[in-house]
Amino acid sequence: MKSEFAYGEAQRHLKQRNRFAALAGVLGLTTVLAVGAAATRDETLILMPITSQKVELSSGAIDAPYLELVTRDTALMLLNRAPESLEYWMESVLKLADPSARGQLKAELIKIVDEQRGSDISQAFVIAQIHVDPDALTSTVSGTLKTFVGAQVIASQTRSFEFIWQRRGLSLGLTGFRQLPAQEEESQ
Repeated sequence: MKSEFAYGEAQRHLKQRNRFAALAGVLGLTTVLAVGAAATRDETLILMPITSQKVELSSGAIDAPYLELVTRDTALMLLNRAPESLEYWMESVLKLADPSARGQLKAELIKIVDEQRGSDISQAFVIAQIHVDPDALTSTVSGTLKTFVGAQVIASQTRSFEFIWQRRGLSLGLTGFRQLPAQEEESQ
């Protein structure tokens, strides 16, 4: 009787083990399929409402309209500044910086802040055109840079600036910017 009871218990445990093994196999297969699908599928993030047009950012490539919008906003933020808001201005620009370039950009921005602190000099930039290269992750902004002392305009010059970007996953970070020499401004 004890051997029959032991045999019945062993059969019950064996069936239970086989059910758990089948369940583990199904879960393992599901996990492998899900990881495979996630690894091969482009991620897409739909950005709204920064523009009236539909702009997507995917893990495949940077969309030219998106790069243009980011460049526009960055140029306006970077090139429009007043002594009263220098700290906020610097922190806003650094939020856009790629982590690898943050230190270098901060050093450049600190020089600007130190030069402008305590003065009445401010500047405003009016964009005339933007050229973007999504493959090279660069963009060029041309327009009029006006310099003010108080409310008086002391200079109004046509200038071009280049922005260099780096991509990390779905994020885009500023790695550098520079004013282009006058020859490059005329050729564009």
